[in-house]
Amino acid sequence: MQVIVDLCVVPMGVGVSVSPQVAACQRVIEVSGLEHRMHAYGTNIEGPWDEVMAVVKRCHETVHEMGAPRITSTLKLGTRTDREQHMDDKVESVKRLLGDDDVESVTKC
Repeated sequence: MQVIVDLCVVPMGVGVSVSPQVAACQRVIEVSGLEHRMHAYGTNIEGPWDEVMAVVKRCHETVHEMGAPRITSTLKLGTRTDREQHMDDKVESVKRLLGDDDVESVTKC
């Protein structure tokens, strides 16, 4: 089964900045070869269920290995059985509906 997830890993007990831990988790995701997109508050990952979940687990293992005694993660996920859909398809679908004129009118408010 294919899945698209939105993963946000938050190390606890490592200080105010968590950038080193986030970068390490991002490396785990990149090495997996799965399609992914980092954003300001997490990373979207898509692929076969077991592979994606293995990456989530490996992110936790890596961050714990870096000394984080606790981690809290938010994981949103979605699956479809009616058709194949990729994360870029979802974004493009909304962009098509917006059109350039709609975006300009919102930014002028």
